[in-house]
Amino acid sequence: MATTTANPSNSSADRQESRDRLLLAALPHIAFDGWTDKAFLAGIANCGMETSDFRRFFSGGACDAIDHFSDWADRRMAVSLINHVLDELPIRERVSLAVRLRFEALAPYREGVRRTLGLLTLPPNVALGARCLYRTVDTIWDAIGDRSVDFNFYTKRALLAVVISTTTLQWLDDTTGDGKASWAFLDRRIADVMKIPALGSRLRRMTNRLPDAIGLFRAVRARAYPNQ
Repeated sequence: MATTTANPSNSSADRQESRDRLLLAALPHIAFDGWTDKAFLAGIANCGMETSDFRRFFSGGACDAIDHFSDWADRRMAVSLINHVLDELPIRERVSLAVRLRFEALAPYREGVRRTLGLLTLPPNVALGARCLYRTVDTIWDAIGDRSVDFNFYTKRALLAVVISTTTLQWLDDTTGDGKASWAFLDRRIADVMKIPALGSRLRRMTNRLPDAIGLFRAVRARAYPNQ
């Protein structure tokens, strides 16, 4: 009798799709209840999944789900970027476009992002925040076609991490409705730091002048939860 072997790639894709579905169903509740079991149970009820599916798909609980949320936004950005002709754009405009597309993917879940950054200020979660931020900047540089492996590989990612962190604060507080203030802020930050050559010296100046990612996460938490 012939046996059928499951296709690992299909299994992985199905699991990712299920995780995405559960995450997106829970995010409206996360805006009010935070990254809690309550939010995910409400999401499960909305999308018709089983109660056990939260731990099945996010065995690490809230931190696992936050990691997937960041990955989901990275993937949405990369997919959206395919619809643009990047070869015709200067590198600075490619970076700006990629970062903006990621924020646009997150726009329906702005309060979920605020809750996320608030949680990432807690000492046990700082490493997770740094890991997610690095993956995002790495995904962006890769998606816009940058394949450099020299010293600039590291400096460009460090500088972009600063740009994304500071722009996130602006974006969360942007009340213009159309995002124009955030995009103008983003373009100014990129114009300031994404000039090649001299990335190394710029990195040193930015490191001395701007707070690190942990400080930015703490600033977001202070704004979101002033009484805590």
